Amino acid sequence: MQLSMTGRTALVTGASFGIGRAIAQAFAGAGASVALVARRDGPLQEAATAIAAASGAKTVAIAADVSTADECERIFNEAQSALGQVDVLVNNAGSSARGPFESVTDEQWQADLDLKLFAAIRLARLALPKMKERHFGRIINILNTGAKAPPAQGAPTAVSRAAGMALTKVLAAEGAPHNVLVNALLVGKIESDQWVRRHAASHSNESLEAYYARMGEGLPMGRVGTAQEFAAMACFLASDAGSYVTGTAINVDGGACPVV
Repeated sequence: MQLSMTGRTALVTGASFGIGRAIAQAFAGAGASVALVARRDGPLQEAATAIAAASGAKTVAIAADVSTADECERIFNEAQSALGQVDVLVNNAGSSARGPFESVTDEQWQADLDLKLFAAIRLARLALPKMKERHFGRIINILNTGAKAPPAQGAPTAVSRAAGMALTKVLAAEGAPHNVLVNALLVGKIESDQWVRRHAASHSNESLEAYYARMGEGLPMGRVGTAQEFAAMACFLASDAGSYVTGTAINVDGGACPVV
């Protein structure tokens, strides 16, 4: 099956590295124009340039912080100005913040909610009117499996991500009559910049490949997933091939999550 996004435009947050970059690359490879968003301009520009060179697609890099309302509005306006419209929105920006519940401060809770929940709310609110008007839209919220199976010491991330899953269902129900499809993809253990940073911070002599291999030992499939495998599911949902899928929260985790 050939997945095509020819003529579509996409906005992907958290797109400099890892899963976000792989999604932007998959979309561009399928024929879409892509606006890439991240905080750091240097890595973001490199990603946008590399994706454009590899695919021939039109890309634009927008350096911004999605955790504020003003920046979300600027992001959306710049994406529309550069690409003409936003057909597909991928809310991927995030981090892995977690610890014992009693240790999580109000400031940490607010920062997590602003980055992972309110960014998705604000960008979706900006995108929805035109998507409904055109009778086409796709919104994909990137969450993690903690949204379904919150672990001990999983706050604040698991709580923010669970709220993102509820947001997905609300938007899906409201968007369905207008052919605006909204789904969530839940991350398990996927090769990403987050794990690269953790490996580097450990100051271990273990290679990154060995680190990933050890991480995968306890997973049902016996290995960590790749960002490209994750991006393939996002591309399916964003393309016409996923035209009857909405309101779902799909685990992309090699079978690790105990909740379907």
